This record gives sequence, C-alpha cells and structure tokens, in this order.
Amino acid sequence: MGRSGLLDLEKQYALYGAHHRNPINYFLHLLLLWPTLFSALVLLYFTPTFSQLEFSPFGKNLSLNFGFFSALIYSLFYISLDKKAGSLAALLAFLSWVGGSLLASQLGYSLAWKVSCCFVLNHDCVCMLNLLCCCHSFP
Repeated sequence: MGRSGLLDLEKQYALYGAHHRNPINYFLHLLLLWPTLFSALVLLYFTPTFSQLEFSPFGKNLSLNFGFFSALIYSLFYISLDKKAGSLAALLAFLSWVGGSLLASQLGYSLAWKVSCCFVLNHDCVCMLNLLCCCHSFP
C-alpha cells in the first residue's frame, strides 16, 4: 500500500521547500502571513468563549476562545520548528491575538468582518476605499 499525496510528508516537504526557496514567494509569505493571521484572529474573537480572563491589563476584552487556541497552536508549532525564530513567531502570534481581540471588541462584528476581509484581500483597492469610507462615517 503506497502513500497517498496528502499523507506523503516527504513529497509535501519537498513542495514546501521548493516554494520557499524562491525569493519572491519567500518575501510574499513573510509579508502576507501576519495580516492574514491577524484578520483570522479578529474574526475568531466572535466565537464562543470558554473562559473570560479576570485579570487583564487591557480590560475585559480578552477571552479564551477559538482565537486564543488558534494562536496557541500556531505558537507551539513555530517553537517546535525552531526555538529562536519560533519564539519570535510565537510572540507575534500572541500579539496578533491581543491586537485582534482589542480591535474586534472596539469595532463589533458588523464592521470587524469587513475590516478582516479587506486585510485578507488587501490587493483590492475598491475594498480599501470602502473601508476608509466606513471608518470615516463610523461614530
């Protein structure tokens, strides 16, 4: 019984390595990973809360929800790959969770999903102009 494509880790790693050796793909990955993660964490702020943090230096806006656990899983994964660079990536994932939670609590769901979609689709100029119009008219 041979390995199928999805579970063939050697094949997947070779494909991953080939994509990340290209300097343009590498730069785009570094540039677009964090806004995409931040946008996802903004949306995940509105998922059900498992526990509310009683002591929080940022008020009661931080909650242990799917956003927190997603950031935690990413952090542990990055640390398992490389201790130094993974620790920096874990810190950035944690800061993305904190920043995403604070932004989402201020915007509310109605505007937060629009902001998140515009971050993910940051190449869409019309979406960015609509975002500026929404934020300007937002009280």
